[in-house]
Amino acid sequence: MTQLKVRIGYGLGTRTESNDHHRFTALVDGLEERGFDSLWLSERLGTDCPDPLVAMSFAAARTTRLKVGTAVMVLPGRNPVILAKSLASLDRLSQGRVLPAFGLGIADSAEHQAFGVERRDRAGWFNEALPLMRRLWTEDHVSHSGPRFHVEDVSLAVKPHQEEFEVWLGGAAPSELKRVGRLGDGWLPSFCTPEQVAHDRETVEAVATNHGRRMDPEHYGALIPYRRPGVEISDFYRALLARRSPDADPDEVVPHLDRLPDTISAFVDVGFSKFVLVPVQEPEKWGDELDQVAEVALPLET
Repeated sequence: MTQLKVRIGYGLGTRTESNDHHRFTALVDGLEERGFDSLWLSERLGTDCPDPLVAMSFAAARTTRLKVGTAVMVLPGRNPVILAKSLASLDRLSQGRVLPAFGLGIADSAEHQAFGVERRDRAGWFNEALPLMRRLWTEDHVSHSGPRFHVEDVSLAVKPHQEEFEVWLGGAAPSELKRVGRLGDGWLPSFCTPEQVAHDRETVEAVATNHGRRMDPEHYGALIPYRRPGVEISDFYRALLARRSPDADPDEVVPHLDRLPDTISAFVDVGFSKFVLVPVQEPEKWGDELDQVAEVALPLET
């Protein structure tokens, strides 16, 4: 069996405090200097997190090696032609360091109103927009007529730098697993256990096979929230755990920093190899935090 390429990225949650020049710059520079694989930005219109596309552009401009991704960007409500060009442009300017990952967004009426898409229409929007974006990235002349979008002979002269511009999807609900199998190039679930994702991966691969597709074994990852010693799991995160992993031990899903190697290894044992580590409580300063995370996690890369 071929050894998987383990990669360790770092992410900011939706309630991040690193949304000003000083803190965000310290994080970006720190990740680049310590050799982390990537930086991942979450999206929530009603919280303090920066816009992911803007933040990715800023981070890519400051670095030469660090990849930038979204965990995850909301697709329903966005113009797929404009977004396709924005991401292709950023991928070219960063020389192939963009990792797009999309989702439907949270079940929140205020967010739906802000994006201009009713909850019941999000899946239909997603299912039409993503295939259209893929065509725009690979074809020179695109015509499409669907329930939401109509374009005739549209051309994006700017194509992604990456020959295969792969899109990852999040989520773990039954409908989301099926969508990964139908449309995704990779899967990035969050707040889960190795046992859960090993089971759900079977659904993803079965659906992919039924649609004549094959998921690359390298394209399974997980977002892992972690905490420093003495940091308790907040009510916010406990509510997330109750919705996504109600039967799991919270200490397993949100491990202490010194338990991260064991948690990551357990995911690797079930075939997952790309990781996004997210602190449930951000440090006052990033330097010492990143030193500690790098010390325990980066040696696991292969």
